[in-house]
Amino acid sequence: MLKEGVLPLLSADRRTGPACYAALRPTSSPLTTQAKSHPMVRQVIETLEQNGFTKVAFSRLGDPAVIALWFGEGDTVTPAFIREAAKAALDDGQTFYTHTRGLQSLRDAIKRYLDNLYGLDINPDRITVPGSAMMGVTIAAQTAVTSGDRALIVSPHWPNIEITYRVAGAEIDTVRQRETDAGWRLDVSEIIAGVRPDTRSIFVNTPCNPTGWVMQQDDQAELLAFCRERDILLIADEVYHRTFFDGEHAPSFLQVAREDDPLVVVNGFSKAWAMTGWRLGWVVTPPHLAIAWTALSECFNTGATVFAQAGGIAALEGGEETVATLREQYRKGRSIVEQHLTGHPLIDLRMPEGAFYAFPKVNGVEDSLAFVQGVLAEEDVGLAPGYAFGPNNDAHIRLCYAQSHERLEEGLRRLVRYIERHANALDHAPATPPSA
Repeated sequence: MLKEGVLPLLSADRRTGPACYAALRPTSSPLTTQAKSHPMVRQVIETLEQNGFTKVAFSRLGDPAVIALWFGEGDTVTPAFIREAAKAALDDGQTFYTHTRGLQSLRDAIKRYLDNLYGLDINPDRITVPGSAMMGVTIAAQTAVTSGDRALIVSPHWPNIEITYRVAGAEIDTVRQRETDAGWRLDVSEIIAGVRPDTRSIFVNTPCNPTGWVMQQDDQAELLAFCRERDILLIADEVYHRTFFDGEHAPSFLQVAREDDPLVVVNGFSKAWAMTGWRLGWVVTPPHLAIAWTALSECFNTGATVFAQAGGIAALEGGEETVATLREQYRKGRSIVEQHLTGHPLIDLRMPEGAFYAFPKVNGVEDSLAFVQGVLAEEDVGLAPGYAFGPNNDAHIRLCYAQSHERLEEGLRRLVRYIERHANALDHAPATPPSA
């Protein structure tokens, strides 16, 4: 499960930040481009280009005229009690280095939170606090794969996941969720069928960005048993665990895992507590990964920002009302999306079970980047192009419904208006029939 050899000193191109936003405009593959060949730069780094999100968004970022549905955040400011906890830590002089794996008080708070939520008794030594959930995914990938290995990603997927594995040296396989009458679906057998002899890691995001697909508990147990048998590191991104519309939380791999399973569960504060700009996450690993995780963390940012960790403690200990309020806000946003897009002859929408995105197909669209650029130019609505989420998604767009309901409704009206204005240029064939 842990790749062989000395743990590498990671160069700046492997840190979260601008390089980690890079993705590629696909020709035949979402990560294929003409190599620029500079002797000082590794070829895999040279293939990185600005992704479709930032390619669209950075041209109008901060423009008040734009209804921004492109990024994975709402317009709710972090609650005051969380901000005040961070301010108090600053005023108390908490501006120094802390333990690489996070404040013990925060790790203890995470343990209590997970124990209460899932009915567990997690060893706090399994918990590490990276400077974002994405950093947690990156470190997990670094522990699992090297040149010549393969990683299998459940797709559609956030583009940075693929880049993270590639920078670590792995080749990528994907298994795509299916569009059915009941929504987005994927059988465990389909994931297992995508595994090759040299597959060293599987990545699952549940609830899923961008589709809202949720992996059920029995399926999680079956996949984890397979990874246990094959010694494959399963990386489970559960950052949307509280943005779930059929209960207090989505099913978690932690509920079916043994302590020493080849499993890294990644989570964070951004989504459940409106803390996207704080860059604070947590991971639960097998105990034997703790030393490797500490060594790799020191090569990234040494440790998460100490006063941000104070805010994290406040969120975990007093944030259940915030979680419930945001979930209801997102539930209403999902209903607004359903009202505006369901039944339109040129829009094929599968309703999400979790997270706060819709990933509709616009019938007749063959270039999602050009489509969202057109919507931005003509209607001042920011969307994410589907191609960025892996193969066979270029007819799709992603929109985030975590915005205020008034702005969301206006953005959806403008989107539909744009589609109808250009209807003659789109294929009027009916939506692709869903699979069983």
